[in-house]
Amino acid sequence: MQTVTQDADVIRIANCSGFYGDRLSAAKEMVEGGPIDVLTGDYLAELTMSILFGQQRKNPEEGYVGTFLKQLRDVLTTCLEKNIKIVSNAGGLNPSGLAAEVEKLAAELGLDCKVAYVDGDNLIPRLPDLLKKGEQFTNIDTGEHLNPDKVKPATANAYLGGWGIKQALDLGADVVIAPRVTDAAVVLGPAAWKFNWSRTDYDALAGAVAAGHLIECGAQVCGGNYAFFEEVPSFKNVGFPIAEIERDGSFTITKHDGTGGLVSVGTVTAQLLYEINDPAYKNPDVISHFDTLTLEQTAPHRVRVSGCKGSAPPKSHKVCFNMMGGYKNSMELLLTGLDIEKKAEVFTETLFDLVGGKDQFDEVSIELIRTDKEEATCNEEAFASLRISVKSQNPKLVGRIFSAKIIELALANYPGFAGRGAPGGGGPFVMHWPALIDSSHITEKVHFNGDTIEVLPTSQLEPDEFLAQSVPVDLKPEPAGPLESIHFGRIFGTRSGDKGGAANIGVWAKTDEAYSWLYHNFTEEKFKALMPDVAGYEVKRFDLPNIKSLNFMIYGILGDGVAANNRIDGQAKTMGEYLRSRKIEVPKSLIPRQEVA
Repeated sequence: MQTVTQDADVIRIANCSGFYGDRLSAAKEMVEGGPIDVLTGDYLAELTMSILFGQQRKNPEEGYVGTFLKQLRDVLTTCLEKNIKIVSNAGGLNPSGLAAEVEKLAAELGLDCKVAYVDGDNLIPRLPDLLKKGEQFTNIDTGEHLNPDKVKPATANAYLGGWGIKQALDLGADVVIAPRVTDAAVVLGPAAWKFNWSRTDYDALAGAVAAGHLIECGAQVCGGNYAFFEEVPSFKNVGFPIAEIERDGSFTITKHDGTGGLVSVGTVTAQLLYEINDPAYKNPDVISHFDTLTLEQTAPHRVRVSGCKGSAPPKSHKVCFNMMGGYKNSMELLLTGLDIEKKAEVFTETLFDLVGGKDQFDEVSIELIRTDKEEATCNEEAFASLRISVKSQNPKLVGRIFSAKIIELALANYPGFAGRGAPGGGGPFVMHWPALIDSSHITEKVHFNGDTIEVLPTSQLEPDEFLAQSVPVDLKPEPAGPLESIHFGRIFGTRSGDKGGAANIGVWAKTDEAYSWLYHNFTEEKFKALMPDVAGYEVKRFDLPNIKSLNFMIYGILGDGVAANNRIDGQAKTMGEYLRSRKIEVPKSLIPRQEVA
């Protein structure tokens, strides 16, 4: 039976987690800080799934996010008293196990708590049959077809939608434990439950997906990691976000009073651009067109988002595979002062001669990172870093023997030999393999009160095809006049992140004039010129003129995903700030000027 919350026209959905390891106290802060109707938590990223796999390999009873139970202990009593529903994807690889633990916790606290869990995402048991039926699970990033004999899948989870969550809430669940659902599903499900949306209420559903995308990363939409961080009044106790969703799918992003941080058109724009591809944001329930919505600052720390258009969902579900990729080892050495390149050459040649050559490894990565300054004012400013990584299917080849050979050269190679950190013994690594599966193979299963209810994806219900029309946006005339050199980030904001083996950098302007210049001048070629280390990769630009933004995808730069690549910043979190540090020439009229006192 559906329970009506206090406000018939709005559902307040609060998020208390943006990743596995986020602030533990956030759940209690959201429940006690002001009125909310639903408490959600997003814990799952591709990397998290591999971490949970490692836990489950050691103990089959695990595979879920244990810290969720710690948060729940603090808030479950209050949530039941206030009729606050709890929806979380903390179930990870074992939603039934976590649901059982929640029931144990409720019993320990003397509470009558109705717990439901959703599954149907795990494809590992079905993989041989699915391959026989013609599913090739082609890697979205590389185009390679899955061959289980070549690379062994550790996990394979389809990204489920929000209708199973809605079903659980319709049945009266107080707590809904989800597995690998889309990040937005934990918001779409409760909103669809509240307003009893149909499968074809595409615009309303698209708004809920946008709201889910905005609050999924917790405090990030409330000023965390914000390019123009000097605008944030305080970083003490940055608030977590609340989406106040209305019946038509419009919503307001806000936070509790008395918390730090900032909710502005800028912080919302930054989060809209985070880890997206093209503006047609695909979910199994709807395609949400981020290039159609509008943003409006209605009050301090309140941004209203409206007008988001939705299309019929795709006929496929995304699948997150994590593959056992073999073993790797890495070592970072310090090179100091003069002749940095020659020192690096001498060391690498000696090392690989000592271990029997490079060809015996599956992959060798050698990076010389020049952070040294010619006119150093302290010892550390004269450092450069030499990072050497090796991969192999043979654990012995890249294990402690490899580390030992590096250490053997400590007194027998370049002057000033020093390591950054202690040598390790290497270990296994997991490769991310994003793919698609025909949605006809997917069924969400809701488990509640001993019953199992099957919920089909929308595309299996054969809805009429519907594609939202684009919304035209008039651009200001391109600014002209004398040019001046300035750092990119003094005019434009950025937000970057990982998308499997690709990285995205979203760029936005604060004014119509600045966006007009950006739109007409900041091409893929100019992007590569400013960031020469990405020049060898395919770069594609997407336009979101409704929010004065561009989004750049850099394909292949993260290799086989976060857990497998050798980059220092394997998740591309810093790339946006790298772009902002580059200098460009723009019309003087675009450069912000300090007011004269």
